[in-house]
Amino acid sequence: MVHKAAGGAAGNGLDLKLVLNVAQTVANSIGSMGVALTAVTIPGADSVNDRLSKTNENGESMMEIGLGIHGEAGMRQCPLMTCDEIAKEMLKTIQSYGREIDSKIVPLYKPGDELLVLVNNLGGTSNFEMSLLARSLVSQLEDDAKCKATRVLVGSFMTSFDMQGASVSIMPLVGDSKHMLPYIDATTTATAWGNVDAWVGDGSSRQSDIEINEVPGLSSGSNESSSLPPVLVENFASIASSVLAQCSKALIEAEPLLTKYDTIVGDADCGITMERGATEISKRLEAGKLQLDHPSLLFADLADAVSASMGGTSGILLELMFRKMSTSLSSSDGGITTKELAIAFRAGVEAISFYGGAQEGSRTMLDALFPASSVIVSGGGSIASVKEGAEAGRKGADSTAEMDHAEAGRSNYLSKDVLMGTPDPGAVAVAVVLEAMIKVIS
Repeated sequence: MVHKAAGGAAGNGLDLKLVLNVAQTVANSIGSMGVALTAVTIPGADSVNDRLSKTNENGESMMEIGLGIHGEAGMRQCPLMTCDEIAKEMLKTIQSYGREIDSKIVPLYKPGDELLVLVNNLGGTSNFEMSLLARSLVSQLEDDAKCKATRVLVGSFMTSFDMQGASVSIMPLVGDSKHMLPYIDATTTATAWGNVDAWVGDGSSRQSDIEINEVPGLSSGSNESSSLPPVLVENFASIASSVLAQCSKALIEAEPLLTKYDTIVGDADCGITMERGATEISKRLEAGKLQLDHPSLLFADLADAVSASMGGTSGILLELMFRKMSTSLSSSDGGITTKELAIAFRAGVEAISFYGGAQEGSRTMLDALFPASSVIVSGGGSIASVKEGAEAGRKGADSTAEMDHAEAGRSNYLSKDVLMGTPDPGAVAVAVVLEAMIKVIS
């Protein structure tokens, strides 16, 4: 970060004295810590550095806390820890070391501080493991330390050949250090420096090149409740809460079945992905973080929950569905009844089809969503129509087992022999949700 800030300052035309001041300010503001599972052997050395290749008296593999990038011995060795434990150890050490302010040593950061977090690959760590460590670090900084990670950089910035380890460097963006951001964010052609991942607001939403508001027909759901049409569905908040709780529970319980199906006709992650989304929605529901009083706000919150927890194509498409439903309900004339909810549901389904490129018959979740939404819209969103819609959704999901080819999704690559007899797990997940909903409202 010191090199990057100095380079950014020089690239902006600052004279050498000011470049020095920028570098010194950044250096004085950083706390850094490294861990590794293997040491580095310098090319040309007479011997191999095998300090970490041995086990302890209990036969446990060892790792080192605080080792140097050239292989210098660290603070201590210990048995292998989990990712969360490693992150906790790194942050605790950085905080205890602190920084000097007015001749006093104080913790590096405090609650409320915005932070720049750089997670560096020491050379032999996989991208998957680096992402896990970054997640653990940011989660603990934001959830436990109550800070805001507004800059997160993960990559191989300064390696130690093939050392299997990582380091984290943290700079609180307070005081003079906050003015260093333009130099750290400055564009560079340096191969090792990836693009800055800039996080804004409370640290929970990322500022990307394309905002969701720029996608036709969608919105981020930031409508003020005072400008929204009235809700005419009796006890909507109570019913919505019960429905979400029941549907989340059903999806979580269905994970083994969905995983079984997706192991055959997909990439084996549908069950886990759906479970993650359901768990996140359940957590937010219990914590009172879902705006239940108005469906437009609620569906926007559900889109946020899905975006934060679900990966893969299904997560993206379900987020788009909820965004579209939120937008549709924000401009309903004369108030929101079950009819408007049904129409919004259909609009969300069509958004999935439009952006995902699949249709009914493509062997996807749309084979359950399209027939279900058609029945529900025809019945004006009544309880009877939702029950019939659930039955239509289950029938549509079951029908995918007889489809010998897929026009979208991972199943698109599979042969007829593999596909026949196994339903699409996404369509089954839809059927599970609809059937769980019926248990609450009927």
